Parts: sequence; structure tokens; C-alpha cells
Amino acid sequence: MKVAIYGRNFDKGFKEYVKKFFEILQANNIEITIFYKFYDFLNREIDLNLASISTFKKHHDIKQGVDLLFSIGGDGTILDTVTFVRNYNIPIVGINTGKLGFLASIAKEEIEPALSAIFNGNYSIEERTLLRLESSSGLFKDFPYSLNEISVQKVDSAMITVHAYIDGEFLNSYWADGLLISTPTGSTAYSLSVGGPIITPQSGNFIISPISPHNLTVRPIVLPDTSVLQLKLEDRSLNYIASLDHRSLLIKNTEEISIRKADFKIRLIKLDQSSFYKTLRNKLMWGMDKRN
Repeated sequence: MKVAIYGRNFDKGFKEYVKKFFEILQANNIEITIFYKFYDFLNREIDLNLASISTFKKHHDIKQGVDLLFSIGGDGTILDTVTFVRNYNIPIVGINTGKLGFLASIAKEEIEPALSAIFNGNYSIEERTLLRLESSSGLFKDFPYSLNEISVQKVDSAMITVHAYIDGEFLNSYWADGLLISTPTGSTAYSLSVGGPIITPQSGNFIISPISPHNLTVRPIVLPDTSVLQLKLEDRSLNYIASLDHRSLLIKNTEEISIRKADFKIRLIKLDQSSFYKTLRNKLMWGMDKRN
């Protein structure tokens, strides 16, 4: 088995767990390749035998021969890994060194049993839908996809106007700080913070949520993911910010944007004892009486 590892810098409290992670991989004769910047960080911070480990820089470096990609960090780190695995069908395993961790669900204390389960095939693959952005000027040419959300937002203090069309039919003109289009995966991210609903991963929907709308009767709306959404921008401001997950660009108010479901999905490893509802209960503390 060959695995790729992508990660971000982590606090000292995680060092012993990450060291144990690598020791388990090496004890099981797993071939390892590490993102080069993370390799440099590990080389400085942890006493590991990295001599036999290769590194990668670009997505095409792991296109062939990699069976799994381990993401060491938080949910934002997993969003980074999506730009590497692309449509290569490489499953992602999320080890959480961050805080909330809906996607990076393996806690540091669970690393050893989680690896044992993965090596023994005690897991399933969960496929997650992505959004694809198409634009009149070819924005985000290298990778116009997002796992969580696509947003259009203001640059300065003034509200913006976004005209939205669904499959060619006019839906609404949004006067707001911005507009957010989310996948079910993204429903527990930015969308949740602006009042959007939580949607189960396999529900086959998108969410349109205004960000701080001027008209309070304008609420989030859930659409089937077979829909194609068109956005037209109108404002005195010349610039907007368009974001795909964590990647952002300044765009002109003449830009026309279409958003649709991508023609491939991201594959996440789900351990047999985990579930979306269990994650909701644990991360959002549902069912816990906090009154005392």
C-alpha cells in the first residue's frame, strides 16, 4: 500500500500522536509520500526516520499509485487535499488536529485503532458532491470546484446586488453582503453560520443562503442538485470577491457565473463505528443538558 500525506503545522500537544502515526505506518511497511512543505515541518519538529520517504508538490505527483491520502489538520486541511486528489478517486482520511472537525473526524486518541481498522478493511467509502463554477472570463481555471461552498461577496462596506436564476428562470435579486451556494457537506460550515439548514451528505441538494440580507423575508432555499444556478452581478462597486472554499479572487461586476454539480465526487473514508448523526451530536453537543 502507498499513502500520501498532506498536513499543516500543528501544536506541540499533537507531536507524540503524529509520531505514533508514522511509526505505525512504517511498522506496517506502508510506502509514504509527504507534501514537501509538511515534510520540512516534520523534519524540524519531530524525531522521525524520514530518509526513505518521498515528497510531492503538485497533484499530478500522486495521480498514479497512491491508495489513500491522509489529511492531518482540520476541515480546512481536507479542503486543501481536494485540490490534490481531484478526480483521481483517491480516498481521503481526515485526522483532526484542529477544533471542530466534521470532515477530519479521527481524533488524536483514535489514530491507532483507526489505522488498524483501515488496514483490515473495516471501513466504507462515502462520496461527497462538489460544485463546479463556470464564468464568462474563466475564473479558477486550474480547479473550478468546491467541496463546501461557492460565494460571491462584497469588497467594501456597501451591500451588493446579485440576480439569481435557476435553470434560466428568475429566482430573486439579493441585496446583501453576499450570496453563498453550499453542498450538503458545506451545510455544517459557512452556510450554518448564516442560518442555513443542516443537510445530510447524500440528500442530493444545494443550499442558497444570503449573507446579511437587507430584506429579512429572504431566507435560505434548498434546491435539487440537478439545478443550474446563474448569477449576475449589479452594483456601483467595480469589484466583488468570488470564493471556492478557501480560495478567493477579485472579480468584476460584469462577470456572469454559472454553478452546477461537478461530474465527479470526492471519496472520504468512513470508519464502521462512525456516522453523520453521531458526528452532529458530538460536534454540536446535541442532547447535552448545559443548564447546570
